[in-house]
Amino acid sequence: MKKGWRIGSLFGIPFFLDPSWFLILLLVTLVYGSEWSAYNVTGVMEWVLGFSMALLLFASVLMHELGHSLVALSQGIAVNSITLFLFGGIASIDRESKTPGQALQVAIAGPLVSLSLFLVLTIVRQLLSLNEPAAFVLERLASINLILAIFNMMPGLPLDGGQVLKALIWKGTGSRIQGIRWAARTGQLFGWMAIALGLFAYLVSFEPAFVWLAIIGWFGVRNAKTYGRIADVQQALLNLTAEDVSRRKFRVVDANLSLDAFVYQYLQDEGNDTTPYFAASDGRYRGKVTLDVLQQSERSQWSQLTLRDIALPLTMIPSVAESQPLPEVIHQLEQGDLTQITVLSPTDAVVGIIDRSYIVQRVAEDLDLALSPETLQLVRDTQQYPPGLPLLGIAKTVLNDQTDDRPKSLVVNNRRR
Repeated sequence: MKKGWRIGSLFGIPFFLDPSWFLILLLVTLVYGSEWSAYNVTGVMEWVLGFSMALLLFASVLMHELGHSLVALSQGIAVNSITLFLFGGIASIDRESKTPGQALQVAIAGPLVSLSLFLVLTIVRQLLSLNEPAAFVLERLASINLILAIFNMMPGLPLDGGQVLKALIWKGTGSRIQGIRWAARTGQLFGWMAIALGLFAYLVSFEPAFVWLAIIGWFGVRNAKTYGRIADVQQALLNLTAEDVSRRKFRVVDANLSLDAFVYQYLQDEGNDTTPYFAASDGRYRGKVTLDVLQQSERSQWSQLTLRDIALPLTMIPSVAESQPLPEVIHQLEQGDLTQITVLSPTDAVVGIIDRSYIVQRVAEDLDLALSPETLQLVRDTQQYPPGLPLLGIAKTVLNDQTDDRPKSLVVNNRRR
């Protein structure tokens, strides 16, 4: 999540406010503002103090997310942003931790920060002789941080406790994917329980607070499903190779064809066609014909030069082996800022072409997702993966797993290269 208004940064991490944050800020201000009447604070001042309490609440949430972020930074993981939104805060990190132990450290850091704030504020409250309003602020802020720590340790994604559960199952089974799946299922269970409890309690008491519990439950269910989908995508990437996602959308032309003849026969009416051309003769591929090299050659020589003369050898173009794991293909496309990449067989024959839309289409097929032609065309035009399929980030996670934690099939494919 990286949208909204930027409000500053710390340790190189930018902070953002999502538009939904202003709604919860208003609600929290109203709740806390109404409590000041017990201390003979009325009028504008009670709402000013209520607003101040709301800001302190979100400062606590921000410190909670900073706890996660600083531990992630210590592991060499980039933190893209921290965003405050309707349901609290979220830290956007570049990739997951490499080991279950490191994942556990990141997960537990946030609740430990909240628990530490609770203890510090409670000790200060006990040691200092404060007037009632000041004591109220410290007590309420301490209780908020305690609730924040306890609530987030519930063992289900997307909560921190779900991340802890994921790390423990990952450690026990040796599979990150199994950890995500079990923690996501637990998160959905807790979410549905919160929805049922909230709706039932509201129908009995008509207290608006229980509606809020149901809304939080719905948010948990939705996000737990997202985590489950991420596990499915990781599994799909591990099961697919370059050959699986390639398409035979290229043309093979005679390497002995003159440049004049090639332009006349193939490029005269092609328009903006981006179909790759490969020159071949005597049953062998001689190289790839690129328009850049064609245009750089002397126009007066086009009748004498052949495609073999200007074709780039296959060893000089971006390519992958047909057995190469898909996460590596995704990484190579991104590293080279490529729109397409060529797939080669062990005998250096062209097997197919890969672009991001082919990857998205095949992964979606494995996940039984229906994608419209417009969505695939958008991927092709923008060279960006859809928000619902963050394939680049998931591929990074797969590639950063330790070799011992990776499936044997992935290791074997690497050795064959």
